[in-house]
Amino acid sequence: MKILCFDIGGTFIKYALCNEKFELSDKKKVPTNAKDGGQVIIKRIIEIIESYDNIDRVAISTAGQVDSENGIVVYSTDNIPYYTGMMVKSIIENKTGIPTYVENDVNAVALGEARFGAAKGQSDFVSIALGTGIGGAIYLNNKLYKGSTSAAGEIGHMITHAGGKQCTCGGEGCFECYASANALINAVNKISNEPLDAFQIFEKENMSKPEIRSEIDKWIDEIILGLINIIYIFNPPLIVIGGGIMNEDYIIELIDRKIYNRLMENFRNVKIERTKLGGDSALLGVASEAAKL
Repeated sequence: MKILCFDIGGTFIKYALCNEKFELSDKKKVPTNAKDGGQVIIKRIIEIIESYDNIDRVAISTAGQVDSENGIVVYSTDNIPYYTGMMVKSIIENKTGIPTYVENDVNAVALGEARFGAAKGQSDFVSIALGTGIGGAIYLNNKLYKGSTSAAGEIGHMITHAGGKQCTCGGEGCFECYASANALINAVNKISNEPLDAFQIFEKENMSKPEIRSEIDKWIDEIILGLINIIYIFNPPLIVIGGGIMNEDYIIELIDRKIYNRLMENFRNVKIERTKLGGDSALLGVASEAAKL
Protein backbone atom coordinates (compact mmCIF):
# COMPACT_ATOMS: atom_id res chain seq x y z
CA MET A 1 0.00 0.00 0.00
CA LYS A 2 1.22 3.48 -0.91
CA ILE A 3 -0.06 6.30 1.31
CA LEU A 4 0.66 9.95 0.60
CA CYS A 5 0.48 11.77 3.92
CA PHE A 6 0.40 15.49 4.67
CA ASP A 7 0.84 17.64 7.77
CA ILE A 8 -0.66 21.10 7.16
CA GLY A 9 0.80 23.59 9.62
CA GLY A 10 0.63 27.36 9.83
CA THR A 11 4.07 27.77 8.21
CA PHE A 12 4.78 24.63 6.17
CA ILE A 13 2.97 21.74 4.53
CA LYS A 14 5.11 18.66 5.16
CA TYR A 15 4.44 15.53 3.13
CA ALA A 16 5.88 12.07 2.59
CA LEU A 17 5.17 8.63 1.17
CA CYS A 18 4.36 5.85 3.61
CA ASN A 19 4.46 2.11 2.85
CA GLU A 20 2.57 -0.81 4.42
CA LYS A 21 5.28 -1.13 7.10
CA PHE A 22 4.67 2.52 8.04
CA GLU A 23 8.10 3.64 6.88
CA LEU A 24 8.26 7.20 5.58
CA SER A 25 10.21 8.20 2.47
CA ASP A 26 10.50 11.06 0.01
CA LYS A 27 9.91 13.66 2.74
CA LYS A 28 9.33 17.19 1.44
CA LYS A 29 7.90 20.49 2.58
CA VAL A 30 6.49 23.58 0.92
CA PRO A 31 5.37 26.91 2.43
CA THR A 32 1.73 26.84 3.55
CA ASN A 33 1.10 30.48 2.60
CA ALA A 34 -1.73 30.21 5.11
CA LYS A 35 -3.04 33.72 4.50
CA ASP A 36 -4.04 32.63 0.97
CA GLY A 37 -6.85 30.70 2.66
CA GLY A 38 -8.15 27.16 2.91
CA GLN A 39 -9.24 26.77 -0.72
CA VAL A 40 -5.79 27.63 -2.06
CA ILE A 41 -4.15 25.21 0.40
CA ILE A 42 -6.40 22.30 -0.60
CA LYS A 43 -5.85 23.12 -4.29
CA ARG A 44 -2.09 22.91 -3.63
CA ILE A 45 -2.56 19.55 -1.86
CA ILE A 46 -4.48 18.19 -4.87
CA GLU A 47 -1.71 19.35 -7.23
CA ILE A 48 0.86 17.48 -5.12
CA ILE A 49 -1.30 14.32 -5.07
CA GLU A 50 -1.69 14.46 -8.85
CA SER A 51 2.09 14.67 -9.28
CA TYR A 52 2.43 11.11 -7.89
CA ASP A 53 1.47 7.80 -9.51
CA ASN A 54 -0.32 4.82 -7.96
CA ILE A 55 -1.31 6.39 -4.62
CA ASP A 56 -3.70 4.11 -2.69
CA ARG A 57 -4.65 6.43 0.19
CA VAL A 58 -4.29 10.09 1.15
CA ALA A 59 -3.82 10.98 4.82
CA ILE A 60 -4.05 14.56 6.08
CA SER A 61 -3.16 16.07 9.44
CA THR A 62 -4.25 19.69 9.66
CA ALA A 63 -4.52 22.64 11.99
CA GLY A 64 -8.12 23.33 13.07
CA GLN A 65 -10.88 21.35 14.74
CA VAL A 66 -11.75 18.39 12.53
CA ASP A 67 -14.69 16.02 12.18
CA SER A 68 -12.54 13.08 11.08
CA GLU A 69 -15.50 10.82 10.31
CA ASN A 70 -16.61 13.16 7.52
CA GLY A 71 -13.26 14.86 6.90
CA ILE A 72 -14.55 18.38 7.56
CA VAL A 73 -12.70 21.28 9.22
CA VAL A 74 -15.43 22.32 11.67
CA TYR A 75 -13.53 25.33 12.99
CA SER A 76 -10.31 27.13 12.15
CA THR A 77 -8.86 30.36 13.50
CA ASP A 78 -7.93 33.28 11.25
CA ASN A 79 -4.43 31.76 10.92
CA ILE A 80 -5.95 29.96 7.90
CA PRO A 81 -8.79 32.14 6.54
CA TYR A 82 -11.84 30.61 4.85
CA TYR A 83 -10.99 27.14 6.20
CA THR A 84 -13.89 26.65 8.64
CA GLY A 85 -16.49 24.32 7.13
CA MET A 86 -14.20 23.05 4.37
CA MET A 87 -15.12 19.51 3.29
CA VAL A 88 -11.52 18.43 2.76
CA LYS A 89 -12.17 14.70 2.40
CA SER A 90 -14.95 14.97 -0.19
CA ILE A 91 -13.13 17.69 -2.21
CA ILE A 92 -9.98 15.53 -2.49
CA GLU A 93 -11.86 12.26 -3.12
CA ASN A 94 -14.07 13.86 -5.80
CA LYS A 95 -11.04 15.32 -7.59
CA THR A 96 -8.61 12.38 -7.28
CA GLY A 97 -10.77 9.31 -6.60
CA ILE A 98 -8.40 8.32 -3.77
CA PRO A 99 -9.84 7.40 -0.32
CA THR A 100 -8.79 10.16 2.09
CA TYR A 101 -8.52 10.46 5.88
CA VAL A 102 -8.39 13.86 7.64
CA GLU A 103 -7.58 14.55 11.30
CA ASN A 104 -6.64 17.45 13.57
CA ASP A 105 -2.86 17.81 13.89
CA VAL A 106 -2.59 17.28 17.66
CA ASN A 107 -4.91 14.26 17.49
CA ALA A 108 -2.72 12.96 14.66
CA VAL A 109 0.37 13.26 16.88
CA ALA A 110 -1.44 11.28 19.60
CA LEU A 111 -2.36 8.56 17.09
CA GLY A 112 1.24 8.31 15.90
CA GLU A 113 2.66 8.18 19.42
CA ALA A 114 0.01 5.62 20.47
CA ARG A 115 0.88 3.24 17.66
CA PHE A 116 4.61 3.76 17.18
CA GLY A 117 6.02 6.10 19.82
CA ALA A 118 6.11 7.14 23.47
CA ALA A 119 2.58 5.87 24.20
CA LYS A 120 2.87 2.49 22.45
CA GLY A 121 1.00 -0.09 24.50
CA GLN A 122 -0.95 2.53 26.49
CA SER A 123 -4.75 2.47 26.35
CA ASP A 124 -5.07 5.88 28.04
CA PHE A 125 -2.93 9.01 27.89
CA VAL A 126 -3.05 12.75 27.24
CA SER A 127 -0.96 14.36 24.51
CA ILE A 128 0.07 18.04 24.58
CA ALA A 129 1.72 20.13 21.87
CA LEU A 130 3.62 23.24 22.97
CA GLY A 131 4.16 25.75 20.18
CA THR A 132 2.74 29.10 19.12
CA GLY A 133 -0.25 28.04 21.18
CA ILE A 134 -0.99 24.84 23.11
CA GLY A 135 -2.98 21.95 21.70
CA GLY A 136 -4.11 18.73 23.32
CA ALA A 137 -5.51 15.30 22.56
CA ILE A 138 -7.22 12.85 24.89
CA TYR A 139 -6.73 9.15 24.22
CA LEU A 140 -9.09 6.90 26.22
CA ASN A 141 -9.78 3.17 25.91
CA ASN A 142 -7.49 2.85 22.88
CA LYS A 143 -9.12 5.64 20.89
CA LEU A 144 -9.30 9.40 20.68
CA TYR A 145 -11.97 11.10 22.74
CA LYS A 146 -13.48 13.74 20.44
CA GLY A 147 -16.27 15.33 22.49
CA SER A 148 -19.75 16.20 21.22
CA THR A 149 -18.55 18.60 18.49
CA SER A 150 -15.14 17.07 17.59
CA ALA A 151 -13.43 19.77 19.65
CA ALA A 152 -12.25 17.98 22.83
CA GLY A 153 -8.68 18.56 23.95
CA GLU A 154 -8.49 22.37 23.68
CA ILE A 155 -6.16 22.29 26.67
CA GLY A 156 -4.59 25.63 25.71
CA HIS A 157 -7.85 27.37 26.54
CA MET A 158 -8.46 26.04 30.02
CA ILE A 159 -8.25 29.03 32.33
CA THR A 160 -5.28 28.99 34.68
CA HIS A 161 -5.43 32.71 35.63
CA ALA A 162 -8.96 34.08 36.16
CA GLY A 163 -9.24 37.55 34.64
CA GLY A 164 -5.72 37.24 33.23
CA LYS A 165 -4.16 38.04 29.86
CA GLN A 166 -6.38 38.44 26.79
CA CYS A 167 -6.29 35.34 24.58
CA THR A 168 -6.81 35.07 20.82
CA CYS A 169 -9.88 32.90 21.56
CA GLY A 170 -11.62 35.91 23.14
CA GLY A 171 -11.19 34.62 26.68
CA GLU A 172 -8.88 35.76 29.46
CA GLY A 173 -6.23 33.89 31.42
CA CYS A 174 -5.94 30.86 29.13
CA PHE A 175 -3.16 28.31 29.74
CA GLU A 176 -1.49 29.07 26.39
CA CYS A 177 -1.15 32.78 27.26
CA TYR A 178 1.29 31.73 29.98
CA ALA A 179 2.78 28.36 28.99
CA SER A 180 3.14 28.33 25.18
CA ALA A 181 6.50 28.81 23.46
CA ASN A 182 5.24 32.24 22.39
CA ALA A 183 4.55 33.16 26.03
CA LEU A 184 8.16 32.36 26.91
CA ILE A 185 9.53 34.33 23.95
CA ASN A 186 7.41 37.36 24.86
CA ALA A 187 8.46 37.24 28.54
CA VAL A 188 12.18 36.89 27.78
CA ASN A 189 12.22 39.56 25.09
CA LYS A 190 10.84 42.10 27.55
CA ILE A 191 14.08 41.83 29.53
CA SER A 192 16.59 40.82 26.85
CA ASN A 193 18.89 43.32 25.17
CA GLU A 194 18.29 41.65 21.81
CA PRO A 195 15.33 39.68 20.42
CA LEU A 196 15.67 35.93 20.98
CA ASP A 197 13.72 33.03 19.50
CA ALA A 198 12.71 29.94 21.48
CA PHE A 199 15.92 28.05 20.70
CA GLN A 200 18.29 30.97 21.30
CA ILE A 201 16.77 31.42 24.76
CA PHE A 202 18.16 28.01 25.76
CA GLU A 203 21.67 28.64 24.45
CA LYS A 204 24.28 28.45 27.21
CA GLU A 205 25.19 32.14 27.17
CA ASN A 206 21.53 33.13 27.66
CA MET A 207 20.67 30.39 30.17
CA SER A 208 23.57 31.61 32.31
CA LYS A 209 21.95 35.04 32.73
CA PRO A 210 19.98 34.98 36.02
CA GLU A 211 17.16 37.18 34.70
CA ILE A 212 16.57 34.91 31.68
CA ARG A 213 16.85 31.72 33.76
CA SER A 214 14.26 33.21 36.14
CA GLU A 215 11.80 33.79 33.27
CA ILE A 216 12.35 30.24 31.98
CA ASP A 217 11.71 28.79 35.44
CA LYS A 218 8.54 30.86 35.87
CA TRP A 219 7.37 29.66 32.45
CA ILE A 220 8.01 26.01 33.37
CA ASP A 221 5.99 26.59 36.56
CA GLU A 222 3.10 27.68 34.33
CA ILE A 223 3.40 24.44 32.34
CA ILE A 224 3.38 22.49 35.61
CA LEU A 225 0.23 24.34 36.76
CA GLY A 226 -1.61 23.22 33.63
CA LEU A 227 -0.27 19.67 33.87
CA ILE A 228 -1.51 19.38 37.47
CA ASN A 229 -5.03 20.37 36.36
CA ILE A 230 -4.93 17.77 33.58
CA ILE A 231 -3.64 15.09 35.95
CA TYR A 232 -6.38 15.78 38.51
CA ILE A 233 -9.12 15.70 35.86
CA PHE A 234 -8.02 12.61 33.89
CA ASN A 235 -5.73 10.71 36.28
CA PRO A 236 -3.75 9.45 33.26
CA PRO A 237 -0.86 6.99 33.50
CA LEU A 238 1.03 9.04 30.90
CA ILE A 239 1.26 12.55 29.46
CA VAL A 240 3.20 12.94 26.21
CA ILE A 241 4.49 16.44 25.44
CA GLY A 242 5.61 17.49 21.96
CA GLY A 243 6.67 20.61 20.09
CA GLY A 244 10.12 21.69 18.92
CA ILE A 245 10.87 23.51 22.17
CA MET A 246 10.58 20.22 24.08
CA ASN A 247 13.92 19.15 22.60
CA GLU A 248 15.44 21.24 25.39
CA ASP A 249 16.33 18.77 28.16
CA TYR A 250 16.13 21.44 30.86
CA ILE A 251 12.33 21.74 30.47
CA ILE A 252 11.43 18.09 31.01
CA GLU A 253 14.05 17.72 33.75
CA LEU A 254 12.64 20.64 35.76
CA ILE A 255 9.05 19.46 35.26
CA ASP A 256 10.10 16.03 36.50
CA ARG A 257 11.91 17.49 39.49
CA LYS A 258 9.09 19.76 40.64
CA ILE A 259 5.71 18.30 39.71
CA TYR A 260 5.50 15.17 41.86
CA ASN A 261 5.84 17.06 45.16
CA ARG A 262 2.86 19.18 44.13
CA LEU A 263 0.56 16.22 43.43
CA MET A 264 -1.57 14.26 45.86
CA GLU A 265 0.08 10.93 46.54
CA ASN A 266 -2.33 8.74 44.59
CA PHE A 267 -1.74 10.78 41.40
CA ARG A 268 2.04 10.47 41.42
CA ASN A 269 2.12 7.34 39.24
CA VAL A 270 1.79 9.52 36.12
CA LYS A 271 4.75 9.52 33.74
CA ILE A 272 5.57 12.65 31.74
CA GLU A 273 7.51 11.98 28.55
CA ARG A 274 8.46 13.69 25.34
CA THR A 275 7.21 12.51 21.96
CA LYS A 276 9.50 9.88 20.43
CA LEU A 277 8.70 10.39 16.75
CA GLY A 278 9.46 14.11 16.53
CA GLY A 279 8.13 15.70 13.35
CA ASP A 280 6.95 12.32 12.00
CA SER A 281 4.28 11.73 14.68
CA ALA A 282 1.40 13.39 12.83
CA LEU A 283 2.29 11.89 9.42
CA LEU A 284 2.46 8.36 10.86
CA GLY A 285 -0.70 8.91 12.91
CA VAL A 286 -2.87 9.80 9.91
CA ALA A 287 -1.17 7.17 7.72
CA SER A 288 -2.09 4.45 10.22
CA GLU A 289 -5.75 5.52 10.10
CA ALA A 290 -5.84 5.96 6.31
CA ALA A 291 -4.58 2.37 5.93
CA LYS A 292 -7.87 1.19 7.50
CA LEU A 293 -10.07 2.84 4.85
